[in-house]
Parts: sequence; structure tokens; C-alpha cells
Amino acid sequence: MKTADKILHTLKREGAVTAKQLSERFGMTTMGARQHLQTLEEDGLVRFYDVKVKVGRPTRHWTLTANGHAYFADRHGELTLQVIDAVEQVYGSEGIAKIAATREAQTLAQYHAEMQSCMTLEEKLEMLVVLREREGYMVELETSSDGYRLIENHCPICKAATRCQSFCQSELNIFQSLLEGLCSVERQEHIVSGHRRCSYIIKRLN
Repeated sequence: MKTADKILHTLKREGAVTAKQLSERFGMTTMGARQHLQTLEEDGLVRFYDVKVKVGRPTRHWTLTANGHAYFADRHGELTLQVIDAVEQVYGSEGIAKIAATREAQTLAQYHAEMQSCMTLEEKLEMLVVLREREGYMVELETSSDGYRLIENHCPICKAATRCQSFCQSELNIFQSLLEGLCSVERQEHIVSGHRRCSYIIKRLN
């Protein structure tokens, strides 16, 4: 993977970072990191904002632009939208609902099969991270005082989900079904609603 691509992936997963942080991450000089960032800025993929500090010059943070996020978009997004529109024209909103329900059932069955040997909440979550990462969601799992937070830094079905938000509801339904009886699952951040990522709060049941 080229250095520019590594930088874009880092910004996608972690949000805003500084040139110094990138230089330490990839073993280059701070100036070298800045040069890569400036090239990406010229391409319209990143932008910066300055944060004031108590002493010295403001710290410059870099983040993805809308085009930068689109760089990771589903390659088949436009085709998916065309299919959704065609189904809606022929079968109406009920047809779209059936597609979402069928996809949800198929995904849930697949995940259940993959989790057959997972007994504990931790084992199920670890497998869920593997499955979602495999599908391109750029997943992280963080621990909290009363459970976990599942973070998805990318949504490979974002265009379809923006067009038909029942796909997003299906994602939440799947998580709740897989972890039923062990924890509660609530969506905290939502890419379709304008957040940088999707995240889910997972609390253990008392």
C-alpha cells in the first residue's frame, strides 16, 4: 500500500491526526508527512484545522473531506442504487422492505453459523469484529466500565443505506439478535446522520 493510501486509511479509522503523529506511525520525517498531506489536500481528499495550545504555535490537525470519505465508498454503490430504484418502481416500497428483510435474515443466519462455537459475550464480539472487518467496515472494539463500544469507521453499503434506511435498521436488528440475553445494543453514532463513523454501545445485562 502506498504511503498516501496508508495516510487515508489512518484518517478514516482514527479521525483527525497531526503530521507528527503520521511521521511517527510510518517512520518518516514530519516534513515528509506534511508533503504527503499537502498533495492529498490538493487532490481534495483531506483538509486541516488548527487547534490553539497554551504555549507555542497552534497544532494543525488533518481530517478527510467528503471526497476523502467517498474514496472508500462501495465500488458497486451506483449499481445498487439503480437496482433499488428499479425494484421500487416495479414493486413499490413493499418490494424494498422485502429486500431489506431478506438481506437481514441471510446475514443473521450467516453470522449465527459463524458463531456456533462462541459461548460468551466476549467470544461473540470478537467473532463479530472478524466478520464485519472482512466485509469492509473497518471495525474496532473498545471496552467500557459496563460493557463495550463497537465502532465501524466505514460503511461499504453507505449509498444503499442513505437511499433506504431500513438497511441501517437491519444492522442494528442483527446485532441485537446475535447478542440477545447477554447485553443491550444501542446505536450511538450514525454515518448516514452525518457522523464520521457508526458506533454501538453494548451494555451487559444485570
